[in-house]
Amino acid sequence: MVNSDKANSDNGVLVTGGVGFIGYHVCRALLARGDRVTVVDDFSDAPYPLACKERNAADLRAEYPAIRILTACVTDGTAMEAAMEGASAVIHLAGLAGVRPSFADPARYTRVNVEGSATVHELARKTGVRRFVFASSSSVYGNSTPLPAHESAPALTPESPYAASKRAAELLVETLSRQAPSMPCAALRFFTVYGPRQRPEMAITLFTRSILAGKPITLFGDGSMRRDFTHVADIVRGVLAALDRAPGGFRAYNLGSGAPVDLDALIALIGRTTGQSPVVERAPVPPGDVDATFADLTRAATELGWQPRIPLDEGVRDVVDWARAHP
Repeated sequence: MVNSDKANSDNGVLVTGGVGFIGYHVCRALLARGDRVTVVDDFSDAPYPLACKERNAADLRAEYPAIRILTACVTDGTAMEAAMEGASAVIHLAGLAGVRPSFADPARYTRVNVEGSATVHELARKTGVRRFVFASSSSVYGNSTPLPAHESAPALTPESPYAASKRAAELLVETLSRQAPSMPCAALRFFTVYGPRQRPEMAITLFTRSILAGKPITLFGDGSMRRDFTHVADIVRGVLAALDRAPGGFRAYNLGSGAPVDLDALIALIGRTTGQSPVVERAPVPPGDVDATFADLTRAATELGWQPRIPLDEGVRDVVDWARAHP
């Protein structure tokens, strides 16, 4: 006879940052496949607006009433230990995102992204969590990494406090994971994630809403900067693949589209999709922005069986439809 308590604990997943952009979509995917989900989020107002988090939480509760959503910061060890009760896996998505805002408050970025990651990982190890996945960023590569960027690249020259905090979190978690060598610990380097519910100041959503409203777009630089835009649905599949298939010990994985596009081409695509002509105003490139992001996806394909599926034109249509339905 199967012990029901043990059976129930096998599919308990704690998702930090679970009412953010990526977190919302990850939670829906977990719940749809039958996992029990606990969310921890601090419901702070920036850089992802509080109103968006509250909407995401309400939508998750309406669709899946059994979800548990707790308000706490990942640096609060007592709250995090209580939240981990019954969890066999942790997906650590919480953190402060954004290259440009990180210059204004680097200490806060370090506290949340580095200290928070250390707190969550150490508690996961101590409480017997069996699988650990956490969000890193393509920003760790900076401008010095040869493209397409491979996970084995040194990643020694981050261009912003945000990038440095993500690389520091990786190094710290990699060090801590040696204390639990059998526990899979996957660091997922996300490449410019977009899709419905994206942070409103991010390029595709910001450009789409501006074009739909007939407002000018501010484009930093000459439009030649390239980004490896990755649809959130592909990212979600990558997160679940890492959760289910990553080997024991620390391992970094790129999750990107593998098909970078320059910003001028992106704006033209959004214009065609909306049926409206973009008005572009140029501005200097701010500190911290990298020239290009371009993911080598070999490791994720080989070890996780993951590849992106959604081309940019289909993904942009998805965002345009969302923006029109949610003005």
